[in-house]
Amino acid sequence: MSLWITDVKPVELRNNFSNEDLEVIIRAVYKQVLGNQHLLEGERLVSAESLLRDGDITVRGFVRMVGQSELYRSLFFEKVSQYRFIELNCKHFLGRAPLNQAEISQHVQIYNEHGYEAEIDSYIDSDEYLNSFGENIVPCPRTESNQKTLQNVGFNRTFALYRGFASSDRDKKAQLITDLATNRATPIVFPSKGKGGTPGNTNKRFRIKATKASIGSLNRVSNMTYDVGYQQLNQKIKNIQRIGGKILSITEI
Repeated sequence: MSLWITDVKPVELRNNFSNEDLEVIIRAVYKQVLGNQHLLEGERLVSAESLLRDGDITVRGFVRMVGQSELYRSLFFEKVSQYRFIELNCKHFLGRAPLNQAEISQHVQIYNEHGYEAEIDSYIDSDEYLNSFGENIVPCPRTESNQKTLQNVGFNRTFALYRGFASSDRDKKAQLITDLATNRATPIVFPSKGKGGTPGNTNKRFRIKATKASIGSLNRVSNMTYDVGYQQLNQKIKNIQRIGGKILSITEI
């Protein structure tokens, strides 16, 4: 059982796409942008889908229309705090957790001065979005394979928001408000059985895969693998990060 999304193959809408290809893209956008919410047939954005199908908008344009829809607003704006709204926007549109309190403050200012649509646009029109996903790749979780600059603190914070593909974003409480406000590292806390799909059995064992840059002029990167029990998991993660290691995956064995 994977506890961390270790590798994500981006979904891209290519030229000469079929109807099946288009449906894959549409489902992937709904899943990512709506945070694994169950979408009823009558909630689908038919007009936006038609524009994408006819080539009038790109995948990025479709993502924008979902983000600016009344559906997204009702799920992730009207029922949650502004802090949680920004936290989820980072997850849904950039595939990661907020970097720090300064980023949160920046988005609060954008919303307060320019409104809801400008706040959504600020992610989709950013250089980060364009460099990561371009016009026709569906936003996805940022992992070692597609975000080489993800720092350990970013790993922990993004883990706290994702916890695997099965998690949804129904929780209205901000997950990172204290850690970001105090610039404190986010601990990895595994959910109990029935919450996010991760068993709470303390007899479970886990395999941690990580990299570590060696000291010296060659600056080589070595791979490390650790098998630990549940009780030792958090401490081992801290030890890896303390020596400059970078976590790639955590898997139940």
